[in-house]
Amino acid sequence: MNLTISGHQLDVTEALRNYAQTKMLRLVGSSEKVIDVHVILSVEKHEQFAEASIHLRGKTLFAKAGGLDVYAAIDGLVDKLDRQLVRHKERSTEHRSAMVDDFND
Repeated sequence: MNLTISGHQLDVTEALRNYAQTKMLRLVGSSEKVIDVHVILSVEKHEQFAEASIHLRGKTLFAKAGGLDVYAAIDGLVDKLDRQLVRHKERSTEHRSAMVDDFND
């Protein structure tokens, strides 16, 4: 799995990079289908944003979250991506179980 963290109009410090990396690895660490994760941290006026795209086998998930500071934006981003990953996993298992049921009939 490739993990890229970059900043747009923001200097990504080592502490910020470690925080984002820890959160993303904890999020996608259990999924073997993750190919690539790209995180962009940015500042627009008085609000900070974090956005990420996760490339899975056959699908790409995207989320963007804002907050008063970058750490809050990363936390919001991880929450959104966690919901998307759970939904994707549920859909794939439902599809797989439907295929097995059809095969057994």
